[in-house]
Amino acid sequence: MGMGMGMGMRGTGWREYLKSSDEKPELTRELMRRVIGYARPYRIQILEMFVLILGTTALGLLPPLILRDLIDDIIPSGNLEGLVLLAIGLLLIPSLSGLFRVWQRKLSAQIGEGVTYDLRMALYTHLQRMSLQFFTNTKMGELISRLNNDVVGAQDAISTTIVDIATNVIQSIAVLLVMLSLEWHLTVVSVIILPLFIMASRRLAWRLRDLSRKQLEANAAMNATMQETLNIGGALLVKLFGRIRDEVKRFDQRVSVLRDIDVDRSVMGASFIVIIGLVSAVGTSLVYGIGGFLVIRHVFTIGTIVAFGAYLTNLYTSLQGLANDPVQFATSVVSFERVFEVVDLPLDIKEIENPTPLTRVHGELVFEDVSFRYDAHPIHLLGEVRRFGQIDDVPAALSGAGPQKPEEKELSKDLDESDERKKAEGNNWHSQARQQALEHISFSVKPGELTALVGPSGAGKTTITYLIPRLYDPDAGRILIDGHDLKQVSLPSLIAQIGMVTQETHLFHDTIRTNLLYARLDASQAEIEEAAKAANIHNFIMDLPNQYQTIVGERGYRLSGGEKQRIALARVILKDPRILVLDEATSSLDSESESLIQDALKRLMAGRTSIVIAHRLSTILAADQILVLDRGRVVERGTHTDLLSQNGLYAHLYETQFRGDQDA
Repeated sequence: MGMGMGMGMRGTGWREYLKSSDEKPELTRELMRRVIGYARPYRIQILEMFVLILGTTALGLLPPLILRDLIDDIIPSGNLEGLVLLAIGLLLIPSLSGLFRVWQRKLSAQIGEGVTYDLRMALYTHLQRMSLQFFTNTKMGELISRLNNDVVGAQDAISTTIVDIATNVIQSIAVLLVMLSLEWHLTVVSVIILPLFIMASRRLAWRLRDLSRKQLEANAAMNATMQETLNIGGALLVKLFGRIRDEVKRFDQRVSVLRDIDVDRSVMGASFIVIIGLVSAVGTSLVYGIGGFLVIRHVFTIGTIVAFGAYLTNLYTSLQGLANDPVQFATSVVSFERVFEVVDLPLDIKEIENPTPLTRVHGELVFEDVSFRYDAHPIHLLGEVRRFGQIDDVPAALSGAGPQKPEEKELSKDLDESDERKKAEGNNWHSQARQQALEHISFSVKPGELTALVGPSGAGKTTITYLIPRLYDPDAGRILIDGHDLKQVSLPSLIAQIGMVTQETHLFHDTIRTNLLYARLDASQAEIEEAAKAANIHNFIMDLPNQYQTIVGERGYRLSGGEKQRIALARVILKDPRILVLDEATSSLDSESESLIQDALKRLMAGRTSIVIAHRLSTILAADQILVLDRGRVVERGTHTDLLSQNGLYAHLYETQFRGDQDA
């Protein structure tokens, strides 16, 4: 949604942009079976709640009968004793009914929050086991929405909507039976207007639901802007490019759309209440008009018509709820569908039955004819689910653009094909854009050796490092540690043997100590400090006011790049892995930080099998072997001296990237 488009949506313009949706919920037998499955652990509480609903309904039927007796018998006969008893009854009934409702609310909360807990745990546990590819292709807002909005919507289906439906059905049937026992003529009159009542309720309820959907769409657009511009990176970018006024204007446009929708929704809600009230008034006027005539004709008593009027109010209230409950129920149950979609996603990276645990690892690493491709359209991702009563996609923060258009996808495909043609024609074409990330990669690393990966940006170096801890699995070939295929070993034992330091260091918004303990939760303070000393960060930490209890800030923003990297190194040292995988990027650091990190790296790599994406000549010179990658293939391999003598890609990289280190 661009700025010009946003201006056109002020006032009534949003109605043209947000068209009404004619979607209808689809409730399948399989979906309902799974929904009921989540309610099954709470069947005792649900049974207790239905008993309380019956009790509350029965108590609600008594006051009109008491009023009838007061008017027709007790007061005319001057029965003081009966008057006192009925008055006490009018006090006890609401007291007992209120107690039942509190008890019912407690049970409802236990059921609802229990279902919420079960769903959130199932979702979060499954998401933690998904591959890295899933997260690189899924919007974070979508996952948060499923963990929050959809879980709450699913909870409502069991804890609120089903209870409301049961209450309204039981109360409607009970009230109708009592009304028939009192006077069947007036009951027939009351029922005559039911088609009109139900039609008005359903139509207005659906229109309100559509308006609520539009409100969610506008709210999502507003949230997208806030999420992109109020995080640390976004706020910094806005300030550096002087776009504060533009962002305020853009936010104003989106908030104004939401404001106009909220106003219309409030008006529609009030209109809903008024129209339903008028329809109810038609039935009430007919009952009192015809009933009053029959009282005058001495067909029945004044007390009967008073009691009938009270029952009529209860009946119409229940029927109004029943008219709207299917809409609410469908909305809530379809939230289950979106939750189940995540839970049912197959795992890309999974263990075989009875995997082999890695113990006493020596550290021999072998790649055998490994090929890998990042799937542009993975099947194991969240689909475009039609969300009943909710938005289908979150608009882009700046442009408001939707998904990539088909012609744009074709253009991307054409570029890839053009790139392949140029490569085949032998042109001097150095672009790394391609479909296959890695092709026929084979190499071995002996225990304790250092292998350096070099090559142009995008050549596949990081992809190789991601395959070692099984962040991804190769499409062809296999990777072995000490002769064990990675797919045959247990994931926890594999991860325990691998330490990885990425170029972009991630720290939690917590203390330095907590961030270090993430490597080994049972580490003592002495072990933490020893690791920090080895990473050349201990002295810096001790100079801080709160030392190891210092909060590092969101993603570690309170620390410099060199400080964050040294903390990351200390974290890996504390883990004490047998195989080390790291990106030693230090180009953006000052000379002092770089020197400290290089010194820490020497200690970290000593005696460990190391795979390093090399950015420094010192690492290359120390490497037992150098793998030179280009467009996903190993095009050269050997030592520094051997590769220079070949006068190939490595010699070119040396002259352009590493020669300066030697000169320095």
